[in-house]
Amino acid sequence: MVATLKDVAGAAGVSVKTVSNVVNGYEFVKESTRARVLAAIDELGYQPNLAARNLRTGRTGVIGLAVPSLSFSYFAELADAVLEAARKVGFVTLIEQTGGNRAAELELLRGPRLSMLDGLLFSPLGMSDDDAAHLNVEYPLVLLGERIFNGPTDHVLMQNVNGGYAATEHLIRAGRRRIAVLGAHAAESVGSAALRLEGYRRALKDYGLGLGDELVIFREGWHRSDGAAATRELIESGRSFDAVFALNDELALGALRVLNQANIRVPEQVAVIGFDNLIESQFAMPSLSTIDPGRSAIAEKAVAALIERIGDRDGAVGPPRQIEVPFSLMERESTLVKVSVTH
Repeated sequence: MVATLKDVAGAAGVSVKTVSNVVNGYEFVKESTRARVLAAIDELGYQPNLAARNLRTGRTGVIGLAVPSLSFSYFAELADAVLEAARKVGFVTLIEQTGGNRAAELELLRGPRLSMLDGLLFSPLGMSDDDAAHLNVEYPLVLLGERIFNGPTDHVLMQNVNGGYAATEHLIRAGRRRIAVLGAHAAESVGSAALRLEGYRRALKDYGLGLGDELVIFREGWHRSDGAAATRELIESGRSFDAVFALNDELALGALRVLNQANIRVPEQVAVIGFDNLIESQFAMPSLSTIDPGRSAIAEKAVAALIERIGDRDGAVGPPRQIEVPFSLMERESTLVKVSVTH
């Protein structure tokens, strides 16, 4: 039999109205209650009647997610998390890739395909703070990422500076003193690279390790090949280093490969930490320490904020909000030296 709202309400021990609020992304539901309802939805396999809802509300039941490229593991995993978060509240997600190109991003914001959507989650890479006015659109829009701040939309962001600080501090507390950073972007003042680098520099300063930019390796690309090339450059330069902070996990995975090829032991000789907590990072050899930026929370909060704006016909939600999610330090083998004990 097909599960109904009433079935879900009975299984979760709440009212039908509460189930409806959860399904429609209403923000002011206790997290414990929301969790019970979502668990009941999964258990019963409940599927909202999208056709009936769309006729009633004038909506399509479809939201969009625009990211630079799914070839970046971070964006692929973010897209997966958004798809799941939207599915739980009865929305379908269409994904668009912009290539991180400013012109493509601007075209997308004004494109005709938006008429098929109730709202858009947008993660720009080519645009900057100077383009904030282009976000002043007539449809619900929630911004992701760190390219534009103080824009006219809700913005869900990660703690890049604090995360960069925590990664560097972890290495310092492990006894590392010459910490290289891979993947910095020259002349960048906003964006993930600049913010994570700022956290790195703050940590060095706070702990009295004034290295300047001696061990900062600049790379515009953030793929594994870029991490490998940056690590080879670092080794060939002859500069001594005992740790690497890669500004994302893909860079770190490339670094691990080259360090292994150079017979440099990780973490005994060089500790390595990344940023993003990609799924594959825990399966690297050695497993990769990293900063988990809260990807699932980013997806859930972004979807909830967008659906709230979709339903906000009278402007009751108020002015644009900055929604920051917590991060976690994942300590794994690439920074933790095992101590052998002789009995």
